[in-house]
Amino acid sequence: MQSKKIWANFPVSDLQRTTRFYKQLGFKSNGSSDQLTSFFFGDNDFIIHFFLKEILEPAMKGPVVDAKTGNEIIFTLSAGTRAEVDAWEKEIREAGGTIVSQPEVFGDNYYGFVFADPDGHRYNVFQM
Repeated sequence: MQSKKIWANFPVSDLQRTTRFYKQLGFKSNGSSDQLTSFFFGDNDFIIHFFLKEILEPAMKGPVVDAKTGNEIIFTLSAGTRAEVDAWEKEIREAGGTIVSQPEVFGDNYYGFVFADPDGHRYNVFQM
């Protein structure tokens, strides 16, 4: 099997709040509609579509997890320096994200933290 492209689809409860959050963090919009808002992530323009939960859930043929009470998946965003990790932590907090863990050292030469967006979707920010 060979896929031409891969992207992620996340359920959200408020498209305007989600759009504001990711725009405030500087992510480039991939467009929006009355059902979704979409953004590019990283140098390779990985796409994450944020669909209204009531739109995405029927397409998934089953219930979606409440990301605020459980874990679904965690994406890692790469930072270039420790100073950049610390700056992102501040920007995310100011944009309304939840800092799950403060920036800290992990193993040899890893520095980062975990945050959640307003709907509970989790990300690592790591400098390696």
